[in-house]
Amino acid sequence: MENERPRVMLVDGMALLFRAYYATSYSGYIRRTSTGVPTNAVYGFIQYLFDALTAFRPTHAVCCWDMGSKTFRTEQFADYKGNRPEPPQDLIPQFGLVREVVDAMGLISVGLVGYEADDCIGTLSRRLGADADTWILTGDHDMLQLVSEQVKVVIMNKGKGNYTVYDPATLASLKQLTPAQVIDLKGFMGDTSDNYPGVKGIGEKTALKLLLEYETIDGVLANLDKLPKGVRSKIEASLEMLHLSRELARIRLDVPLECELDACCLTNLSQEASLRKFEELEFGGLSKLIDAHFDRQHDLFAV
Repeated sequence: MENERPRVMLVDGMALLFRAYYATSYSGYIRRTSTGVPTNAVYGFIQYLFDALTAFRPTHAVCCWDMGSKTFRTEQFADYKGNRPEPPQDLIPQFGLVREVVDAMGLISVGLVGYEADDCIGTLSRRLGADADTWILTGDHDMLQLVSEQVKVVIMNKGKGNYTVYDPATLASLKQLTPAQVIDLKGFMGDTSDNYPGVKGIGEKTALKLLLEYETIDGVLANLDKLPKGVRSKIEASLEMLHLSRELARIRLDVPLECELDACCLTNLSQEASLRKFEELEFGGLSKLIDAHFDRQHDLFAV
């Protein structure tokens, strides 16, 4: 292990937590402790996390979190994510609880007020990716802009253990895009989930066609006179929003946060503390995941 390049997994914590909540709550049953505390999302989060650790066998891991709804993007565009409903009541107490569990296990958590988890992940992918092979675990296709030769984006699909792993070749094959074009695509078509419009009247099909021909937003703007009149007029009518949407889509790579590679080594996890926390939350069924993880870690780091 000493001579191998480290392998880091950057975990999109909220993506896993929301996915776990909705995967288990659709039936109407919410897992709770004997005192009534809802835990279904946290329980599922742990399952997703250890499934990925088993599948990709990283040596290091970091969980990244959103730190509130107000960020530099809401300052740029007041309606950013303004269409999202309040989270379910049973999920709200699990936001703090999942952080509590992750901290008890000894897994490093990262988040910074004013930024999204995406920005923390983007920054760490570049910083840690210089010295380690890096995977980003998420369900968010916006993260595909972070793909590089050193950074792979692991998209969680429906069903346990069902992943699509994107490197530059996979992104080109499946999406016909480069990482930078993921940003420009959102600039044109906007994002209904994040509630910014892009260019009114231009959807994914037209946006992709423009980028395939002219490569970038700037390339399209330099060739407006060659575009069909209808497309050109839509772009000219929404120039300011086009540029703003591109900026809103761009994940920051310069968040001022501290996270050194050594601090997030998975040998720092505590088997005893993890089992104690699982027992407190009545997660008896998950103890086998912890035991299996530490058995693998012993093999992984054995010299």
